[in-house]
Amino acid sequence: MGVLKRYGANLPISARTPGVNLEEGSTPLVRLDRIGGDLGIELWGKLEGCNPSGSFKDRGMVLAVAKALEDGARALVCASTGNTSASAAAYAAHVGAPCYVLLPSGKVAMGKLAQALIYGAKVIAVDGNFDRALEMAREASRKLGFAMVNSVNPYRLISQKTGAWEICEELGRAPDIHAIPVGNAGNISAYWAGYKDFREWGKISGLPRMVGFQAEGAAPLATGKPCPNPETVATAIRIGNPVSAERAKSAVLESGGEFGAVSDEEILAAQAMLAAKGGVFAEPASCAALAGLIKLRGAKRLPEGSKVVMVLTGNGLKDPDAALRQTGEPIRIGSSMEELLEALAQ
Repeated sequence: MGVLKRYGANLPISARTPGVNLEEGSTPLVRLDRIGGDLGIELWGKLEGCNPSGSFKDRGMVLAVAKALEDGARALVCASTGNTSASAAAYAAHVGAPCYVLLPSGKVAMGKLAQALIYGAKVIAVDGNFDRALEMAREASRKLGFAMVNSVNPYRLISQKTGAWEICEELGRAPDIHAIPVGNAGNISAYWAGYKDFREWGKISGLPRMVGFQAEGAAPLATGKPCPNPETVATAIRIGNPVSAERAKSAVLESGGEFGAVSDEEILAAQAMLAAKGGVFAEPASCAALAGLIKLRGAKRLPEGSKVVMVLTGNGLKDPDAALRQTGEPIRIGSSMEELLEALAQ
């Protein structure tokens, strides 16, 4: 029924807030028994790639756009590594608002770029990384009276808390461990806030450990070192200066969790495992969470039998090239039945 309809009583909306709705939220929570068995845990995947634009960004974007309309913003603007731009452009098209997105030139997966363009956003490629694009977008929003819809917009993170509420409602409790990829670091803090809401409301008694995983080439929170030139195959988390870093650090510290870093090779191996053993195709950034859990298991630091939820933040079709680079070519045959039978016997 859409996030604003389902959870409106617990979100900062009023009679003046437009009822924006693309039926976002209410995404599947899938039990992944084959992979969980390998890891010695009860593993669940929150399939945020099932949102309208294919990523978790829709969950927060709906409230950010609704409040922007309520406040009379002239247009929407954002910087993005891809998913935010697709989400902002989709909601802008839905409500008929102009939308401007700044992308780091040459650093965005084609699937996401195609989305922003087909939704009708004005796409501007910046000669610089995401952090520079974000600085420029923020300045433009101040000068032009546009609504900034990155996660610096507080409504984005407030609405993203609903993912944790859904998990608790589905499981009847909080998981023992919540694993999540970390880029700009807003989502991990939003989920932590959502779990705390549910405990405060008396709907759960315990809270999860929050474990956030970054790509090794873009891991300022995991390493504690600056990352001025982030680089990773996981384009959605190719961010060297996370805007919500302090919130994320607090979530990890309060929950007794941790940050970790995983290599591109580990991310791609996890993506292949998730597809082959779970039947779920998620983009590389999403699979940083599974790669991290595998790494913890290898270090004997993943408690046996734990109930673990990992957030799969984006659909694999966002970046099909990354998957194709690690798969084999199709078997090619002519049109005879003999050739088919020979191929089937391989």
